[in-house]
Amino acid sequence: MTNAHEVYLKKLSKYRKTIKLTRGLVLILFLSIWEIAARLDLIDEFFFSSPMGIGKWYYKAITTGELFTHIGCTLFETILSFFLVMFFSIFIASILWFSKPLADIFEPSLVILNSLPKSALAPLIIVWLGTGTKTIVIAGISVAVFGSVINLFTQFKQTDEEREKLIITLGGNRLDVYKKIVLPYSVPTLINLMKVNIGLSLVGVIIGEFLAARKGLGYLIIYGTQVFKLDMVISAIILLCFIAYGLYFLIQILEKHIPFMMEE
Repeated sequence: MTNAHEVYLKKLSKYRKTIKLTRGLVLILFLSIWEIAARLDLIDEFFFSSPMGIGKWYYKAITTGELFTHIGCTLFETILSFFLVMFFSIFIASILWFSKPLADIFEPSLVILNSLPKSALAPLIIVWLGTGTKTIVIAGISVAVFGSVINLFTQFKQTDEEREKLIITLGGNRLDVYKKIVLPYSVPTLINLMKVNIGLSLVGVIIGEFLAARKGLGYLIIYGTQVFKLDMVISAIILLCFIAYGLYFLIQILEKHIPFMMEE
């Protein structure tokens, strides 16, 4: 390692530490201003709450165990929705790739369904299936699955024609093309879809919990709004931010451990 390289690495390390420190200071400053404004009645604590009030709510919810129940419920529904979205996306996109007539028939319908506001589907799903986890999971699936199928099918159609012809010439069939070219070359797209779908699944689950749940962070938000417990509402929203970041971070870790080296 050259001296110039060592100097560069030290500067890079110093820069990253500075950024992390600055982020922490900005957060502390924001919380301090918020708390001071609430104590001096510059903002109405009833509507805007305060860091101290949110901290008290967290302490109470953790002590009673209520918080873990709601977090566990939302996480379970989100992760289940996410895995089902990925399964149906790969399954349906594969069927459409294998059958051009089916693709020509159903692709316009997928575009229409993807454009439809998913919150409009939630009340209908509740009428059909009632309330409960099943309804919430389906709401989570409906938000992400149509766009995911379209994107994945589009990637499948971009198969290298020369490689496809080579496999067919060597005696392979369409299934061989699918296994040796289509799927391997679609792994980067799958990873990107996972990053998007994990967030969309969480959004769909929260929409479902708004309308059809008796537990979960979405339920806490809607219930807290109805009874004007803004500490509860803001606390649940903060938790959702951490959950969304944590799930996205897990996908990033997974991305680093999935080899998808492709021969040019």
